[in-house]
Amino acid sequence: MQLENILNIHFAKRILVFIVGVFIMAFGVTFSVKAQIGISPISCVPYIYSLRFPLTIGEFTIIFNTLFVLIQIAILRKEFNIIQLVQLPAIIVFGYCIDITMWMVDGLNPTNYFVQLILCLIACAFLAFGIFLLIKSKITYMPLEGLVLVIAQKFQKEFGKMKISMDVLMLTIGIISSFIFLHELVGIREGSLIAALSIGALIKYFTMNIPHVEKWLFEETIKEVSSEAVTSPKYNNTFVITISREFGSGGHEIGEYIAKNLGISFYDKELVDLTAQETGYTEEYIKENEQKLTNSLMYELYEQNFSYVNNEIPPKDTLFLIQSKIIRDICKEESCVIVGRCANFILKDHSNCINIFIHANKEYRKEILNSHYELERPISDAELERSDDERANYSRHFTKKDWRDARNYHMTLDSSMYGSKESARKIVKVVKSKIGNKFFNK
Repeated sequence: MQLENILNIHFAKRILVFIVGVFIMAFGVTFSVKAQIGISPISCVPYIYSLRFPLTIGEFTIIFNTLFVLIQIAILRKEFNIIQLVQLPAIIVFGYCIDITMWMVDGLNPTNYFVQLILCLIACAFLAFGIFLLIKSKITYMPLEGLVLVIAQKFQKEFGKMKISMDVLMLTIGIISSFIFLHELVGIREGSLIAALSIGALIKYFTMNIPHVEKWLFEETIKEVSSEAVTSPKYNNTFVITISREFGSGGHEIGEYIAKNLGISFYDKELVDLTAQETGYTEEYIKENEQKLTNSLMYELYEQNFSYVNNEIPPKDTLFLIQSKIIRDICKEESCVIVGRCANFILKDHSNCINIFIHANKEYRKEILNSHYELERPISDAELERSDDERANYSRHFTKKDWRDARNYHMTLDSSMYGSKESARKIVKVVKSKIGNKFFNK
């Protein structure tokens, strides 16, 4: 009986948070309309239709989102879970909340652009915080996000790309509808771009910095989980050498020499095989998506789309998490050399981990790449820099550390001064001097 009461209280809390979130979202839509410099992609279409036809923006919001639910049903058919029909009462409440908040601030009509811009930013904050509360309540998604999830899962598409595509589609429909019915562009301006770029980031910020909502909603569950013993991985009987390296500096070859000299395992491309076995991804897909990030800012913008739903993780993040687990599991069982994959950060709690950074001048790196690998044409300086930047972006995104900062390593070495074999000997000498008594002098 006590458990039933706890569950009822939890559900009541979730409903309360959901309703509050819907109302705050409605204020966000209203403020964006009142700012008059463009509104979010999801609301631009109902707003434009409300200017042409005798229905309110809230009523058109209900109509369009009901259509999204019907599309979900059409796609999933028998697989559609009837519990997801809760999206319908949720969107009805949301629609009428928009009309109520529009009435509440009816006299708010700023004409000063600076004030309009501030109101637009406030609208984005309200929308983001409202969506954050909806996500934390775990009642349901708004129908557009639900539709994106359905399409992504049904047709094996990336959620982030589908979310971007759907936002673009909404803006396109809004633009076409605006010119057809109003003969000018209305409701889509710089504010629409601000909303598209900022709301996901704000949801992510609230998620990271306001844990109290989830604690309040699920405090018993959290207590139960936190009461369990949490232990760190046991690394006492192993040592590991991680090698971060500039492209073409010989890090892979140096790592192989070190592993052979010390009689321990070596992991570089082997991690691709293990990741493929763990995830089901192809080796080609893993090679294409691991250890590099073309543009960290663009990826941040892409990643923000995953803030709109629970339990959806960007593919590169998924790979990083899985490879992190694989690396930790390996290092609990055996001593080894690991090349790349931010292993120095993943194993930061490993007391017998020695982190090495290998670099070299461009001429040496180009010579190694051109002579050791079957390249269609000689490697260029620009290609070296691009590859290094991709590795640096990857490291910065997942570790918040500067990949090139020597303070992140126990030793940095210019391989062009010694060559791969001599570089490996010098590293082995350092390793043995640091942990020799524990692992080599038995």
